[in-house]
Amino acid sequence: MSFKRFDTEDIVVSSDSISSPAWSNNQITLFQDGLTTNSDQVSGNSGNYYHNIYTTGSEGEIQFSVAYGHINGSGSLLFNSSVTDKSYSKTVYGQFRTLINGDEDTDFIFGTSTPNSVYFISVERARFKEKLLPGSLTLTIGTNSSNQINLTDNSLVASVNTFKDAGREYLIYEGTEGTITSTTNVFGKLYPDTGIIVLNGDLLASEGYISAPDQSSNYSGTNINLLHNNIVEFTLRSEETISSNYIFVRARNSEFNYSTNPSNITGSGELQHDTMIDTPQAYVTAVGLYNDNNDLLAVSKLSKPLLKDFNKEALIRIKLDY
Repeated sequence: MSFKRFDTEDIVVSSDSISSPAWSNNQITLFQDGLTTNSDQVSGNSGNYYHNIYTTGSEGEIQFSVAYGHINGSGSLLFNSSVTDKSYSKTVYGQFRTLINGDEDTDFIFGTSTPNSVYFISVERARFKEKLLPGSLTLTIGTNSSNQINLTDNSLVASVNTFKDAGREYLIYEGTEGTITSTTNVFGKLYPDTGIIVLNGDLLASEGYISAPDQSSNYSGTNINLLHNNIVEFTLRSEETISSNYIFVRARNSEFNYSTNPSNITGSGELQHDTMIDTPQAYVTAVGLYNDNNDLLAVSKLSKPLLKDFNKEALIRIKLDY
């Protein structure tokens, strides 16, 4: 076995941004007829806070979840009928407020509007991987085919990035996949680093794209499904940074020409065949990467054996992704 220490210029670190469809089975767009909920989850205690949205079929997987929050706690059941300011919708509102804004006092503001009803879409962690790809969002919402709106984020036209505790923040306007068609109303906000979309429920209802949420106190129905039942299409891509180490293994003409295979060596340590003394030939099939303690860390195998002798030099590039 032959060893050679790498020089500093033999190792190069590179990072590449890779985007891919956010949804299962490499789907870029989800359609209403391909989405469903789980009756056990919806009827369970967690269903009071959020609804998981699955793809239909026997192998349906969670794609995202939808939650409803109210600034004053209306529009959902109270935890205790004697305590009028503690409810599921207020808890949801407060949890997302703390997660996104980092405090318990800042309300969700869309332009100049501070709505009572707010919807939260949380993309499943396995779906968006490292982060959502800004500019890839198209969310179509509508109660019928004649009354629909396409929503997208302003990441491609924003002059500066705004940051909250949840990471980058972009405004959601009317438009499709990064193309803004109207900035009259701010319909929501996108937080690509945490996979969260926040929507102005009051505005969506007033424009007729969803039914108006019931905002009465201790409401026993559910406002959550008013949004996800009216999602017509949902287009989104994920993004992740792949870091790679490129290691260049250089075999000069005078190096690695003798095979270390035991079958090529006699019991006394001499070459089996005299012709191999002056005109050796070796076939490189793999490269092992070792640390200073001679511990094998990784093995890179060549696609086919590489002939090496005194008349040939070789440069092998190894790529390690992580």
